[in-house]
Amino acid sequence: MDILIVEDENEIAQLVKIFLEQEGFHCRVCGDGLAALAEVERQPPDLIVLDWMIPGLDGLEVCARVRRQAGPKDPFILMLTAKGEEVDRIIGLSTGADDYLVKPFSPKELVVRVRALLRRSLRQVGPPSNLCQSDHFRLNLDQQQAYQLDRGSEEKLDLTTLEFKLLKTFVSAQGRVWSRAQLIEQLWDGDFFGDERVVDTHIARLRKKIEANSSKPKFIQTVIGAGYKFEDS
Repeated sequence: MDILIVEDENEIAQLVKIFLEQEGFHCRVCGDGLAALAEVERQPPDLIVLDWMIPGLDGLEVCARVRRQAGPKDPFILMLTAKGEEVDRIIGLSTGADDYLVKPFSPKELVVRVRALLRRSLRQVGPPSNLCQSDHFRLNLDQQQAYQLDRGSEEKLDLTTLEFKLLKTFVSAQGRVWSRAQLIEQLWDGDFFGDERVVDTHIARLRKKIEANSSKPKFIQTVIGAGYKFEDS
């Protein structure tokens, strides 16, 4: 999952980024409202952690503009602010924020709030729910078919059931770092007994089918000491 952190106090922004990345999220940071809108337009995130009092445009205006603009995603918005009065919370939520956290806050509580929001179905306004796609891949979940896209053409991929589930897991959460244990849970739904390194074998096979050079992968990247992540942008 991709999270945009909009916070002009660098120490707070980096603290939030550290805690969220420890949970496997991919994070970007910007420090003012205009930059935030540009980032949302360039690459719509799944969730925005948005400070109320930021330079350029304040958080309320950013929130309102994000809700008005059309795009492939309608991201969740978690407001961060020193304002704690009930009327301020009402104003923040009425502009389109999904949740509200008052400073000073516990980073652990922020992680819990973020996870709670992302457990909801992402409010996609683009491809239908039976499709999962990125820049170079399109997966039809009903037909269990995957296609690799290149300059307007598409090539059907010959994937096993496990390889399809693995690619779906990666494409649906670009930038997220997956440990072997987490991938096993996705592939076998907890019904697995054996060596976790079997995941490496399936990833090696999938790489041979989707990478131009499987020894120097572009899409499925190894994160040393942590696991794997998928990048396609």
